[in-house]
Amino acid sequence: MIRNTIFLLVFYFGLIFLLIVFIPSLILPRYIATLGGKFLGYWTEFCLKNIMATQIEIKGLENIVNNQKYFVVCSHQSMFETFFLQTIFENPVFILKKELVKIPLFGWYLKKLGCISIDRNKISRENLNFSDEVSKVIKDANKTLIIFPQGTRKDFDDRSKFKKGFARIYNDLKIACLPVAINSGKVWPKSGGLVPNQIIKVSILNILPSGIEQNKFATEVEKLIYKELDKIS
Repeated sequence: MIRNTIFLLVFYFGLIFLLIVFIPSLILPRYIATLGGKFLGYWTEFCLKNIMATQIEIKGLENIVNNQKYFVVCSHQSMFETFFLQTIFENPVFILKKELVKIPLFGWYLKKLGCISIDRNKISRENLNFSDEVSKVIKDANKTLIIFPQGTRKDFDDRSKFKKGFARIYNDLKIACLPVAINSGKVWPKSGGLVPNQIIKVSILNILPSGIEQNKFATEVEKLIYKELDKIS
């Protein structure tokens, strides 16, 4: 309990500090705000390692192909991946729930980074991000689109069906997909305190090429990520 309290106090103090320090980035070129995101990812790693005695293992970095355009589909169990993935992928752009961009200051950074928000209470083709915004991110060679197909944070043992929006992006925009599995919920669960002396494993799987039939693709990605989560959890 005490360790949890210390972690939360230190982590959020650092988060607020970084948000204040990088305020000028809101009117400067985007890469400055991206740098702030990387710092936040490293700060998250620092706090977990030094306060919660958490080890972080990354497997499959060789599967990130720099000369190939792809989007990332990642499991979502905690706040960890939202921050830490910014240390792995260059110029990430997240698809996230609309509520996050409404948070003062933090939401401004999300907009600056070009993150795309959706209203989870609406179901429409446009709301599933088949918009000009998504197309622009996909076509920009310097940006990496990241989507959490579970829609929201899930318990580490949750294996519910993925939302279908990611498969439509894959099918309509003819782009490769890089699946990522992260077992962060064992350390930083959706509800309850953090668990010390654990290992967060980030597993970057093989890229799936474009051209797979949409429903088959959706089933395959879900199967691959959950199979990997079963292995590393």
